[in-house]
Amino acid sequence: MIRKHTISIQNAWNGLIWALTSQPNYRIHFFLSGIALLVGYLLQIAYLEFLTILILIIVGLTIETVNTAIEETTDAIDTHIREDIKRAKDVSAGAMLIFAIGASIIAGVIFIPKILLLLTF
Repeated sequence: MIRKHTISIQNAWNGLIWALTSQPNYRIHFFLSGIALLVGYLLQIAYLEFLTILILIIVGLTIETVNTAIEETTDAIDTHIREDIKRAKDVSAGAMLIFAIGASIIAGVIFIPKILLLLTF
């Protein structure tokens, strides 16, 4: 039983490493996440604000991972342009876009007032 879970964890880890090393959007998400964490640290955001940023990072990476899985799956079905596959990819990418817009708004609410406060000194 433990061996089965160990193999599942190893497979999941392999998938994440593959996504990080082969998918530009995944790397961009990690880069921007690092910047958000660094800026949050430098601006000394509140504990709950920091938790909010961490949750946004985790959810964003999760959505990007699912989006990548959908793209890889549909490419395995057929590499030719098909309207049904295009729709699946577009909707999947749309989910990430919705999240990115929302996360940007939330990050702005957290960071912009603190940045403006710094600029007034």
